[in-house]
Amino acid sequence: MNEGEQATGPIRHRAILVARRLAGSVGRTARIARWEVSRSTGTIDRKTILVVAAMILVVGAVGLSVADDGLGLEDELYVVGVDENDPYADVAAESDRFRSVPLEAIEISEDGSESNVDVVVTPDGELGYVGENGQQAFDAFRDAIESYNDERMANAEDEIAAYPVLVTVDYQERDPIESGGTSQSERADSDGTTDSDGTGSDAADDPATGSIEDGGETGTLTNGGDDEDGLQVPDVGGTVAEQSTPGTPETLSPPFPFQSLVLAFLFIVPMNFLIQAYGSTIMDERIKRRGELLLVSPSSRYEIVAGKTLPYVLGLVAIVVATAAVIGGGVLSVAAAIPIALVFLGSTFAGAMLARSFKELTFVTVTISVFLTTYTFVPAIFTDVTPIALISPLTLVVMDLQGDPVAVGEYLFSTIPFYLSALVLFLLGIGIYREEDMFAQKPIPAKVVDAITSQIDAISSRVHAYWSPFALSILFIPFVFAAQLLAVALLFVVPEAIALPVMFIIAAVIEEFAKSIHVYAGFARGRFESSIRVAVVVGALSGLGFFVGEKITHVGQLVGLPELTISMAAFGPELSSDLSVALLLALFLAPLVLHVVTATVSAVGARRGPATYAAALVVATLVHALYNLGVVALVV
Repeated sequence: MNEGEQATGPIRHRAILVARRLAGSVGRTARIARWEVSRSTGTIDRKTILVVAAMILVVGAVGLSVADDGLGLEDELYVVGVDENDPYADVAAESDRFRSVPLEAIEISEDGSESNVDVVVTPDGELGYVGENGQQAFDAFRDAIESYNDERMANAEDEIAAYPVLVTVDYQERDPIESGGTSQSERADSDGTTDSDGTGSDAADDPATGSIEDGGETGTLTNGGDDEDGLQVPDVGGTVAEQSTPGTPETLSPPFPFQSLVLAFLFIVPMNFLIQAYGSTIMDERIKRRGELLLVSPSSRYEIVAGKTLPYVLGLVAIVVATAAVIGGGVLSVAAAIPIALVFLGSTFAGAMLARSFKELTFVTVTISVFLTTYTFVPAIFTDVTPIALISPLTLVVMDLQGDPVAVGEYLFSTIPFYLSALVLFLLGIGIYREEDMFAQKPIPAKVVDAITSQIDAISSRVHAYWSPFALSILFIPFVFAAQLLAVALLFVVPEAIALPVMFIIAAVIEEFAKSIHVYAGFARGRFESSIRVAVVVGALSGLGFFVGEKITHVGQLVGLPELTISMAAFGPELSSDLSVALLLALFLAPLVLHVVTATVSAVGARRGPATYAAALVVATLVHALYNLGVVALVV
């Protein structure tokens, strides 16, 4: 055997061992998944089937109704008496809500209370209505006339003749620095141009564009151009641009993607049902101690949790794909909804591992549903207004349904915090997937400390225990980022005189808690020696880790968030190239000093117990908030 064969032999042997271990792990995970499916399907009763069927019907009905302009419930709702040669006959034919009958077929009772028509178009072009539904039918017919005129104008070859007056709406971004925190009003510049060939008189000759009279009431039938494009979410680093579309003043309104938002929300509704079943199966194993059999099996905790979770992941993916198919979403909608589903599952798993009873589990799952629904839905409301909407993957669904382009950076900005948060939640839950935590009636705070301590132990098995705060501070960054983004979204509409001080405090509390809770857990469970020297070391390492992880959040600058003052209070200002090199370097390194100092203060308090930890956390928070205020004031 030559030297090359001797060198590659051990490598090939190790590769074979790794492949066998991987195959065995996949096989055990698949068996647990099959067992979970068979066990769960065996417990489904008629009530569950009825609830699932009702949910599918509701989602399908709403999706088809909104996506396809209704299910036809209003088809031929009203009857119009009109001559077939009358121009208004085309209006009735174009609208699904009306059915036309010839004038000679109209039957009206002597007192006018009963009739086989709701609206009547007389031979001279006047409109009238009869019967109980006449007024509603008359209003609907006038709307149909406007829609008919809109379509005719939109299809006109000569746009200048169809729209003699063009209105350009320029949506201005809010400049909080110059305007004192108030948004600028929308400005419209109009430029009218009239066609010299007299085409305007041709439109007046058409009864469908003239005036209507009924009992002395006159209404002008006008064009109502429909601005369906709306204001696009800016690309990464972009700004809101003006749009110029034909229309009339009554069609101008602030952009709001109502239809797309309703359709996007349909992704969230089924998830709430599935996570209830997922949380119940985890809780059932704890209450009835069925999980004990799995713990003594050859499968690891990771394989057990993966096997139990896999069917629900596949179920959520199937729901997402089916919902996207129903409402007309594409691959982007599916790719944006999957990280939301993973966070739902991760939160539910961690909650089910923390809860002590089904009653507590219900409270936990409801809280999770409300929080995640708020986090995903509220920012998406601002899809057509501000880049702040991109903190929610649901915004990507809205953009996909509107046909707006989405850059890779925007997708990563919206979804990476969700992917990482789901990963961390599963890791924390797996950390207490052991007998001493699963079947013990410990308070929830104690189990949270145990979950964090398990990660300290996992890191300590590879490196020195004192480096675990450094790693965990980075690991908790997704939660910090998500919490601060949600705070920015909720305080976005609040006057800055109130929002800024609140945001300074909230941002400081979130960051100081995230970089000190694992230090407290280490002292509380005896993983760190309770001395000043150790407290200073682990506190400094925790602050250093948070500084490193915090730089990841600067991706927020890519979507224009630092342009908002409320966002500056949370993430700090965007450093301008106009500043001197010394000042830029100082502003870059100052957060490192801040995080090390405040984390050390919290660590010194944490070594003495919960009371001193809480007091030290308050001191660190105040120092952090004052620092944020000073930096923003200095740069701005």
